[in-house]
Amino acid sequence: MSKINIGIVGTGSIVNTYKKCIDELAEGELVALYTKSASRKESAEKAFGVPVFDTMDEFLQNDIDLVCVCNESGRHGEAIKAAASAGKHVLCEKPLETTPHKIDEVIAFCKAKNVKLGCTLQNRCGEDYQRVVEAVGSGKLGKLVMGNAHINWYRDEKYYDDSKWKGTMAFDGGAALINQGIHTIDLLLHIMGSVTSVFGKVSTLVHNIEGEDVGAGILNFQNGAIGTITAGTALFPGYPERIEIYGEMGSILMEGGSIKAWNIKDTPTFEPTSNADKGSGAADPTAIGHQNHKKVIIDMIDAIQKNRAPMVEGPEARKAVAVIAAIYDSSKSEKLVYL
Repeated sequence: MSKINIGIVGTGSIVNTYKKCIDELAEGELVALYTKSASRKESAEKAFGVPVFDTMDEFLQNDIDLVCVCNESGRHGEAIKAAASAGKHVLCEKPLETTPHKIDEVIAFCKAKNVKLGCTLQNRCGEDYQRVVEAVGSGKLGKLVMGNAHINWYRDEKYYDDSKWKGTMAFDGGAALINQGIHTIDLLLHIMGSVTSVFGKVSTLVHNIEGEDVGAGILNFQNGAIGTITAGTALFPGYPERIEIYGEMGSILMEGGSIKAWNIKDTPTFEPTSNADKGSGAADPTAIGHQNHKKVIIDMIDAIQKNRAPMVEGPEARKAVAVIAAIYDSSKSEKLVYL
């Protein structure tokens, strides 16, 4: 099959991860980048080795099959719509947008333009996580009774001071939950299933930002189980993200992408797998590997070539944002919010 030409919207730090992935692929080639900042055009061309355009129209006039959207979260929607209007398939960094309503808009738009829309939730590709999914799906834990996600991380003030968009409501949609927490929340929902209601509380206690630097939620799942979420960027020194899954027959705990406890009745103790991509952004957002991103990009290319759905489509990517939005709404109203 012919190679897929890839363009990237954005020139921030995450683009380095995408370029590293694409450079290792025989199936895809990076051909162009877009930046809204004309002053960054020259430096970006030197850094990434491909033409960089500072107008979206010029960028989309290139021979591009797939656009990877890697700009500010609150600008994902406009980039997705522009790419879809030009007939380009789209793989977007998390979240697809900052609210469920905006996500619904881009899902409908891409469907109308007959282009594929995928979301990069790469932690689903982790080897140990896949073992947890298999265990739960095959019924080894029996009826699920509780599922918890803890993203108790730390970011110093410089992390926010050096960015014009992180921690803002307009372009980040919040902070600790929707930016740092969303990957782990996605994993929790992927295992535990749909959420029926949420009671939440968020606060900004340490950083000078609009969004929350600590937050928590109590979840009621459709299957009758309950759960909790805690997240923060003010929790020094930052601890690896953690998922706890409890069923009537046992429990599994994951931390930093690795299984730390596997206690299931009548089931052998797990043997740790080797996974070069394991790592946590607990204190450093760059302290993760790129292999899981690479798996997502390979899947997206294959979806285009075989005309099938990508690994994580829009409606699936929407679920974590809907729960996070419910936590925000509950914190404002001090009431239980139903999804």
